[in-house]
Amino acid sequence: MRTRSGLILAIVGCLALAWWLAHPHRTLPVPDPATVAALRACPLPPQVADGAPPLQTPTPGGLALPDVAGARLSPLAGFSVAARVLGREDYRTGIEATYSPTDLALGWGRMADEAVLARLAIRQGGRWYHYRWQGDPPIPLDEIVRSSANMHIVPADARVAAALASIEAGQHVRIDGWLVRIDAGRWHWQSSLRRDDSGGGACELVYACAITRL
Repeated sequence: MRTRSGLILAIVGCLALAWWLAHPHRTLPVPDPATVAALRACPLPPQVADGAPPLQTPTPGGLALPDVAGARLSPLAGFSVAARVLGREDYRTGIEATYSPTDLALGWGRMADEAVLARLAIRQGGRWYHYRWQGDPPIPLDEIVRSSANMHIVPADARVAAALASIEAGQHVRIDGWLVRIDAGRWHWQSSLRRDDSGGGACELVYACAITRL
């Protein structure tokens, strides 16, 4: 004869066994070797919080990035941005295209707001990003400068290059990587390290370890 507590334990045991049979143990997936190798070659910096402006962090000592097309890449800072794509422009000519096939114009904060963007005309060309408006600007000009940028994207590998090729204006993306300087003989190309600059030399040159649709 079972006691009341014994009967309860038996019922619980049967329910637990039934759940286990319905949900067999699953082993954790084995990481893709190509992904592991890519992250070793291009480790991710600290990631920006959702809704925050781009995060720039110090470069850890000893970080070395692989050469790209025979050029030396020097990491200047960690970089993580979550933003709306305001536009993209692809390039096939010029030495810059050897390293960065695509520029992304990105906006965050109020520069990701549909009502603000509806009052701006945005275009790209010649590795520049331009915006115009009629009447008064929808938000202060210094906020437009601080909340948007044209970024030269250098994909770290074929996986990132494929992700970059699929990006379209209007999408929201996260890009994690490193602001860099590229040296190829006497020619060099260097990233801006500020978000409040504009004009020549104000673009970010991003060695992208990961590009993610949000």
